Amino acid sequence: LKMVKHIFIYFSIAQGPNSGYYYERRSQCLYSSRDLNDMVLIDSYIFNKIEWIRFNSTVGKYVGYTKFGIYNAERWNNNTAHLQEERTNLDAFCKYNAEICYPRIMDKTVEPRVKVMSVKQASGNHPAMLMCSVYNFYPNTIKVSWSRDDWYYQIHSHLEYTPKSGEKISCVVEHASFQKPMVYDWDPSLPESERNKVAIGASGLVLGIILSAAGFIYYKRKSSRPY
Repeated sequence: LKMVKHIFIYFSIAQGPNSGYYYERRSQCLYSSRDLNDMVLIDSYIFNKIEWIRFNSTVGKYVGYTKFGIYNAERWNNNTAHLQEERTNLDAFCKYNAEICYPRIMDKTVEPRVKVMSVKQASGNHPAMLMCSVYNFYPNTIKVSWSRDDWYYQIHSHLEYTPKSGEKISCVVEHASFQKPMVYDWDPSLPESERNKVAIGASGLVLGIILSAAGFIYYKRKSSRPY
């Protein structure tokens, strides 16, 4: 079933005491559209890992896969009340539970966390590169693109660019959790760690100049003294 996008499964399992026999009934509700119009119920009966009979709501009857399954499929299909009860499970079980679970699971959205950072500085003829990272969002469908001033540049998570004075670069994110596309501007200022490095370097340079000047003054005074 290539059209299947969502599935609800109900298991009913029984095992005989100390016998090693295993019985399972597996009810699957498969669908791909939000209106549930393409919902399909597949009710499988399994004994010791072998599916011996199945009801498919698309077919509308039981189909046997073993000798015992073929025998019971004929019996159950001729039982009008039993067959009608299985057919009503498409609405009474599948669609009923899907309507309850869908808004709690499939309609749930979580806004992504977005970070724009520089990953490569411009050097000579080589352009710089930005990275737009998107984390912790649901559902998984998302579109991330770049805008440069007011025009779309490329549809990627990385952006190569040659820095220009005064330009504005933004990462644009479209997601089901947003009422409109969200725009995250690139801040060209140095991050705190880089600013600290620059401050430390500048302080070291100033200290070096002071010590050099002090040493030079000390040397001049000492050299000017008469022996």
